[in-house]
Amino acid sequence: MNDRSPVVVLVHGAFADASSWNGVAERLLERSIDVVAVANPLRGLSTDASYVRDVVAGIGRPVLLVGHSYGGMVITQAGADNENVVGLVYVDAFAPDHGENAFQLSLQFPGSTLGDALNAYPVAGGNEFAIRTDDFQQQFCADVPAAEAALMAVTQRPVTEAALTEGLPAQTPAWKSLPSWFVYSDGDRNIPVELHRWLAERAGAKGRKEIAGASHALSVSEPAAVTATILEALGS
Repeated sequence: MNDRSPVVVLVHGAFADASSWNGVAERLLERSIDVVAVANPLRGLSTDASYVRDVVAGIGRPVLLVGHSYGGMVITQAGADNENVVGLVYVDAFAPDHGENAFQLSLQFPGSTLGDALNAYPVAGGNEFAIRTDDFQQQFCADVPAAEAALMAVTQRPVTEAALTEGLPAQTPAWKSLPSWFVYSDGDRNIPVELHRWLAERAGAKGRKEIAGASHALSVSEPAAVTATILEALGS
């Protein structure tokens, strides 16, 4: 790729880590597309987005931001009024408007069972959430082999309550000024598919694809479909 072609920046969400993008990153690298999978801190929306924004600035080239789950909150903030960002891809992800938070959006339509699968415990500065290991596969990645799901469960990165309840600070979310693409699962147990459809419609998405029978962990179980959406965004 030339030195002005977009770099794909992948931002994972809660209960995952950067390795959740391995299948997508592998396919992009096979096509000689530069890619960075960011280690999202999951400490707070403002601070997480500031970190991603700094990563983007350090790349020094146009960037396509791709967010999974809570990572959609982060790219919406990090991409706001950011001249380095050329587009957004939401992968089973939240696309909030000003003041909206992940917890609020997840309850806007019925269907999420995440709350019943969480453990909560205090950490410095507040509370932290993780999915119980016994419930992880069913809740997060039902279409992933059991052995892989077990590894994902014990390597998950917990998220703070503050991150999930902080409203989007940006007055103008990135999707209002940048083109967006949505790829999402109809079997998502964390974020109801009705919300995915509604968010894509609200954002005026240039492209949207619904994957039948897939889980919330779309980048792990369906990396080809996620990659196809990223390639569509890059091609535009």
